Amino acid sequence: MPRIEVRRSARRTRTVSARREGDLTIVMIPATMSAREERRAVDEMVAKLDARERSRRAPRSDEALARRAAELAARYVPEAPEPASVRWVTNQNTRWGSCTPVDRTIRLSHRLQDMPDHVVDAVLVHELTHLVVSGHGPRFDAIVRRHPRMDEAMGFLEGVTWQRRREP
Repeated sequence: MPRIEVRRSARRTRTVSARREGDLTIVMIPATMSAREERRAVDEMVAKLDARERSRRAPRSDEALARRAAELAARYVPEAPEPASVRWVTNQNTRWGSCTPVDRTIRLSHRLQDMPDHVVDAVLVHELTHLVVSGHGPRFDAIVRRHPRMDEAMGFLEGVTWQRRREP
């Protein structure tokens, strides 16, 4: 588990920033930030740093997707059983992802491969949650909302869908 150090500054009024020094993540926040705001800011900054590091790595493979799913499951959906397989597929044109809980398989549309990491992560968290909850009720929502950028990612996907519907 990576180490995280939070540094509060009286001079910092609104901005939050973060950097990595080896295996230590340092998050700088305003001194006036509440504990709840701090947790959210730390989650968001760690996710941003993780995304930046992943984007510098090799193209997205099924193996990398499965590793990312395991990381996200540990962080956001620890009650989920380990997926039997997580892979990219080219035959999903109307869904971003799908999950078959009976055989614990998760499939993500290849159309997500060029999208921002937080969007792919949000779809993975959504599908991992289906390993725990089959429908989209209050319990499902409570789990997927653990991902700090879920709303932003879903808005991004809604925009992409809207644009694709407008194309001839």
